Amino acid sequence: MPRLRVLAGPTAEDLVPITDTVNTGQVFPIVSERFEGNIAIYVKNFVDPKGRRLTSEYFDREDRKGITWSIQVQGRFVQPHSADDILFGNIFEKRLKLPWGSGAALKFMHFIDPTLEHDLLSSKPWALSPLIATMPHFAHERIYKLDGLLPSDIPPFPPRDSISDDTSQLWTTSTCSIRQPLSCDTTPPSFSRTSISTAWSSSSDTSHGSAMSFLRDNVNNTLKRSLGKAHMLWKGTKRDMDFRTAGERRSFFSSAQHRQDVVLGPQDLVTTDFCYGYLEFSPTLSLRLPGGISFDLIRYWDKHPVKFICCERKQPCSGEHDGDPMGNVFWCVSFEGGDDDDEQESVGPVSEGESCHPADLRRVD
Repeated sequence: MPRLRVLAGPTAEDLVPITDTVNTGQVFPIVSERFEGNIAIYVKNFVDPKGRRLTSEYFDREDRKGITWSIQVQGRFVQPHSADDILFGNIFEKRLKLPWGSGAALKFMHFIDPTLEHDLLSSKPWALSPLIATMPHFAHERIYKLDGLLPSDIPPFPPRDSISDDTSQLWTTSTCSIRQPLSCDTTPPSFSRTSISTAWSSSSDTSHGSAMSFLRDNVNNTLKRSLGKAHMLWKGTKRDMDFRTAGERRSFFSSAQHRQDVVLGPQDLVTTDFCYGYLEFSPTLSLRLPGGISFDLIRYWDKHPVKFICCERKQPCSGEHDGDPMGNVFWCVSFEGGDDDDEQESVGPVSEGESCHPADLRRVD
């Protein structure tokens, strides 16, 4: 039975052991210049390096039946980023030994997530997707009021009930609904040259006051039409962003344009649960796909770290791009093999009074 160590940190290099927090519901804080938040890890039938089996009621919940692992994160991005530029996925430090039939596994992954990009044949393999489109469960809340004040309460994390989709306030992040309402309108306010010239030409037959009244009415009507279009656009964006299911959200954000229209920043509290059942950790580490396809990963895994990261999309510099989309990292969780005689190096469970506390998301910068 494989024994695992779990590490986490603000980058792929700056990691500390958090194995003792797995399945406890206690969090590991991430505080950096890029991201502020908390991470909680759950693994079904988890065996730590000391041989202890750690369990959690999370896997007994009706809405998590069949789930074998979960990476839950709640936090905010310190700087605004387009949802198209916030990626989530895996990176590896060495070339992978892919088993026969791995093509079927890749097809399965693309079926689950059509936005997936990867290069699993490189010397440092990676597989990344836009976070807003790949997360099975995604909740968003505007944590600042418009006057700059924080609401009195922020949802507890991890929550007592399973994280589920909530995008009712996601419309507030849309560049088409708040920041530039008229920029998304294909017909910006304009005044007809014919209407203006008609108004002034009429002054030869009527008084100057009548001409000005005609012009004023024309301007008012034009503005009303433009503002009416902007209002309808706002209402449409609000309605379109309130998805009934995770499937609707993921389908909508499979479009790069839709992702680019959403900007997430320090005012946006994002809570996610990346959980699936295709990886099993007991009695052996295996990948199970629909149709009875199964891979014994122990045969191909040499215990080098499997890292889950959330990162920026790399922006091409001077037109150059090496194909790897990974930019600056927001947070990272790493799973590593633990030897039978490993000494436990965990920072220990986080509890009241200790030096390690959940990230404070209530403060106003």
